[in-house]
Amino acid sequence: MIRCLSNILLIVGWISTSALAYAETTDLPDVRVGVLRFGTVNWETDVIAHHKLDQANGFSLTVLPYASNQASHVALQAGEAQVIVADWLLAARMQASGADMTFVPYSTAIGSMMVPGDTAIKSLADLKGKRVGIAGGPLDKSWLLLRAETQAKLGFDLADEVEAVFGAPPLLNEELKAGRLDALLTYWHYAAKLQVAGMRRMVSVADVARQMGGGAVMPSLGFVFSNAWAKANPKAIAGLISASRAAKQIMAQSDTEWDRLQPLLKSDDAATRDALRDSFRTGIPKSWGPAERRGAAKVFMIMRQMGGDTFTGRVLSLPDETFWLNADF
Repeated sequence: MIRCLSNILLIVGWISTSALAYAETTDLPDVRVGVLRFGTVNWETDVIAHHKLDQANGFSLTVLPYASNQASHVALQAGEAQVIVADWLLAARMQASGADMTFVPYSTAIGSMMVPGDTAIKSLADLKGKRVGIAGGPLDKSWLLLRAETQAKLGFDLADEVEAVFGAPPLLNEELKAGRLDALLTYWHYAAKLQVAGMRRMVSVADVARQMGGGAVMPSLGFVFSNAWAKANPKAIAGLISASRAAKQIMAQSDTEWDRLQPLLKSDDAATRDALRDSFRTGIPKSWGPAERRGAAKVFMIMRQMGGDTFTGRVLSLPDETFWLNADF
C-alpha cells in the first residue's frame, strides 16, 4: 500500500513538473522564420532546436520551409512568416516600395570564382575569351561586383570579354568538372564542394566586396523582418538574434556538432563535410556597426551602377532604415 502510494505521488509529481515545463514553453512568444526548404540556414535552425537555444533565449522557434526565395518573400509580406533569411537588397527594395522592412546580418559568405586545379587561368584578366558559368543570372550580386572589379582595375567589362553561361549551381558544377566550362562563379557552399573535387578558388567575392567597401566586411544574407513587428516584439527578435549567435558559436567551435549535422549536408563524404564546415565558419559575421553599414552603402552604389534600375528597383541609395540599428556588435 505504501509502495503504491509512493508510486502515485511520483507519477503526480512527474505530471506536475511536465505540465509546468509545457506551460513555460507554450507561454514563450512564437517566432516564425521562413527558410528555403533545402538551404544552408536549416543547419543553424537545427542547432537552435537541438540545443533548445530558442527556449533559453525566451522564444519558441517555428521553421517554415519554402520551395523558393520568392515564396518566402510573399510569406513575409503576407505575415505568414515573421522573419525570413534574405539579402539586404530585398530590405532596401521593400523600404523603397513602402514596406517597413529591415535587416540584421546573418552571414558574410558570398561566393567565389572557381577554376580547375591544373588550369593556366590565374586571374580575372586571364578569363578573356573563356567560357564562364555564372550561378544566379545576369543580375547576380557577385557577377556585378566582378564586372565592376575588372572595369576599375583592368579597363574592361568582364561581360564583354567572356562567353557567359547562366544556370543552376548544381548543373554548372558538373559542367566545370566535365571541362565544358573554363571557370565558374558560384555560391559559397557549391564552391566548397568544388574544392573537394580538385577545383581551385581563384577569386573570393567577399574579398572584392571588402575592398570596395573600404575594408568593411559586407553581409551577404541576414534576417529580414518588419520594423513594426520588431518594435512590438522586442524580446522575440532579440532572442532570435541571440539564439542565432549562440548556434554559430557552437558551429564555430564544435567539430562534433558537424558530425551530427552531416545528414542535412546531403553528403556522406567527410572531406565535403569539412569543406562546408570551414566555409560556413568563414562566413560568420565578426562585427557589425557604422563602418560595415557605410561599406554596404558603397558596395550598393557600385552594384547599382552595374545593374541599373533592373537590379535595384527604385532604390537610388541605401536607406538608413535598411539595417536594424539595435543589432550592432
